[in-house]
Amino acid sequence: MAVTAPTRPSAVRADRRRSGPRTAARRGPHRLDGAGPVAYALLAAITAASVFPLYWSFVVASHDDNSVLAGTTPPLVPGGHLIENIQRVFELSAFWQALGNSLIVASTTAVSNVLLSSLAGFAFVKLRFPGRNALLVCVVVTVMVPTQLGIIPLYMLVTDMGMYGRLSALIVPALVSAVGVFWMRQAIEENIPDELIEAARMDGAGLLRTYWHVVVPGVRTTATVLGMFTFMFAWNDYFWPLIALPPENGTVQIALNQLAAGYYTDYTLMLAGVVVSVLPVLAVFTVLARRIVSGVMAGAVKG
Repeated sequence: MAVTAPTRPSAVRADRRRSGPRTAARRGPHRLDGAGPVAYALLAAITAASVFPLYWSFVVASHDDNSVLAGTTPPLVPGGHLIENIQRVFELSAFWQALGNSLIVASTTAVSNVLLSSLAGFAFVKLRFPGRNALLVCVVVTVMVPTQLGIIPLYMLVTDMGMYGRLSALIVPALVSAVGVFWMRQAIEENIPDELIEAARMDGAGLLRTYWHVVVPGVRTTATVLGMFTFMFAWNDYFWPLIALPPENGTVQIALNQLAAGYYTDYTLMLAGVVVSVLPVLAVFTVLARRIVSGVMAGAVKG
């Protein structure tokens, strides 16, 4: 007759500790205990502080200049002159051309950064070639070089290549970035296992086909975030377009600077241009918001 040894209390507690996290994991996500009224009030205050500058621009753009500068208390309620001020923006400046130039530059650089950065990241992670690590270090080191330090050499290069005054002077230097290469390299390393690459090669897929059918679907969310950030950076860039383009063929930021220039600044006119210039960025973010938020939060839910 077999005698069963009694279970020790310490072993029981150890089993409970080992089974505790698995039981909690089976229950699924739950609400954080600290998310009370104070947390929601803090989030609401942060959201209001973030949205207020855009709302204030809209309010000022919807008034005439006399009502904005007349009283000591600035208006907080929208007025009825928004359409009139927007029409003045397009009448007094080449704003349509500036919007088109910014849209071409931002869209082209966003697409090229996603494509070239993901290709470079794929090569750095999954391909073996001499000097791979040294080349990656050189790419990462360029991030620490201030942009202003390379403006003069870049201006000389653009002038010698005959691109000064053209949109190519903004597009070509921004086709790919070191930050994008490093970002996509990390995403490919974390999301694309070597077994998938080997399986694609065993099925007869070449490098480009493996990249397009295996790598791109696995890092689509990260690529969307990179494209959105690149689009925003190119749309808001002011320093290099001011140098590389003439005022009559500038981008949105140069056009806004022209609206604010002069002895007298019409704030309603200037902020009406700001409202118009923000709309394309808001539209792009609205279309890609779900994928962007999931990409930004991807690292926070791992573990």
